[in-house]
Amino acid sequence: MGFRLIRALAVALALLVPGGAGAQEMSALARLDPGASSVRASGQGMVIELALSQPVPWRVRLKADPPRLVLDLREADWTGIDRVTRPKGVELRAGVFRPGWSRLVMELPGPMAVAEAGMATDGTTRLRLVLAPAAPGDFAAEAARPEPPEWALPEAVDLPAPQPQGSGPLVVVLDPGHGGIDPGAEREGETEKDLMLGFARELKELLLRDGRFTVVMTREEDVFVPLETRISIARAAGAGVFISLHADALAEGEAVGATIYTLSEDASDEASAALAERHDRDDLLAGVDLTDQDDLVAQVLMDMARTETLPRTGRLAGALEAAMKSADLRMHRHPRQHAGFSVLKSPDIPSVLIELGFLSSARDLRRLTDPEWRARMAGAIRDGLLVWADEDAALRAAAP
Repeated sequence: MGFRLIRALAVALALLVPGGAGAQEMSALARLDPGASSVRASGQGMVIELALSQPVPWRVRLKADPPRLVLDLREADWTGIDRVTRPKGVELRAGVFRPGWSRLVMELPGPMAVAEAGMATDGTTRLRLVLAPAAPGDFAAEAARPEPPEWALPEAVDLPAPQPQGSGPLVVVLDPGHGGIDPGAEREGETEKDLMLGFARELKELLLRDGRFTVVMTREEDVFVPLETRISIARAAGAGVFISLHADALAEGEAVGATIYTLSEDASDEASAALAERHDRDDLLAGVDLTDQDDLVAQVLMDMARTETLPRTGRLAGALEAAMKSADLRMHRHPRQHAGFSVLKSPDIPSVLIELGFLSSARDLRRLTDPEWRARMAGAIRDGLLVWADEDAALRAAAP
C-alpha cells in the first residue's frame, strides 16, 4: 500500500487492511517490534519509525507546556519501548491511556510540526512520523486545537452546596494513583501503579465486608485516569470521603513511612511541594493539559474548603494517623503534611492523599509487598474512617 501522507495533524481513524489470509490471521493487538523501531534526529527535526505486528487505527497530536508529541493507537502492546533506539535525553512514555486505546508520549526539544505521517501496510506495518521545526506561534495554535468530543475530558461538574451525610453507608472513593501510561515510581520490578491498584482492591474488599461503607474506585484496572476525571468520579458517586493512594519515590532527603497529605496552597516543606508538582507533571507527560484552570475558580474552591471542608478534612487526617499509630504501623517523622495536590481540590468532599510508603526506601518497599503489613494498613484505614464518621456525624448534627 505504501505510505499515506497525512498533512499537519490529521487523525487516522480507519485503515485499509489487505484481504485474504493475512487479514484473517491478525489479532486485536498491535505489538511493537522494538528492534525494528527507532527515533532519530534529522537535521533540526526528528524521524520516528515504529514497527508493528499489524495495522490499527491511530491518531497523532501535539501538546504544549512542555512541547510533546502524543500518539494514540487502538489496542497496542508497548512492551520493549524502553529498548527503542533514540537520541540521548529523549524520553518515551507508553501504556494504556483509556479502555481500548494506548498512548505514546515523547517530549520535544522545542516547537515542532508534523511534516509527514503515515502507516505502511505492505507486508510489514510501519508507522512513520517526520517532525520539523515550527514557529512558536504556529505550534501554540496547533497544540491549542480542541479535542474531538469523544476524546475531551469530562465537563466540569456543577458544585452544589454540600449535602449532610445521612445514616446510610459512608461513600468512600478510593483513588489508586497513576495507571496505564503513567507507572508512577518504580523500583526492583515493582511499580507504584500496580502496588496501589492491588492495595486499593484489598481495602475495597475489607470495607465492603464491614457493611458500613459503599466503595467506588477511580480505576479498576491498569488504565490512565486524568486528575480532573478522578475528581469528577468522586463527585458523581456522591462521595463522603476521597482517599488517593500513593507510594512515591523522593530524592529530596530520606523519606520512610506512611504520610497523610491534605490540601493547602502552601506546601509544608520543599519535598511536599516537589511531590505535588510531580503528580501534576505526570498528567502532562501522559498528554493531558492542565492549563485551562481558572485562577478565580481555584480561589473560590479554596475559600469553600477553608470554611466548610478543611476542618473536616483535618479531623479525617487526624483519625487516620491515630489508627495507623494504634496498629503500630511505621509513619514518617512528620506524618501529616500538606501541599497543593490537584487531585484533592474537590471543595466539599473531605479528601486526603496517603503515601503508604516510599519506593525510594528499601524498608518501605518490603512493607508494601508484605501481605500481612498491607492487611494491617487496610484495617487501620477502615478503623480511622469509622472513628471519623462517628465524630463527623455528631458534630454536624450539633451544628446550628
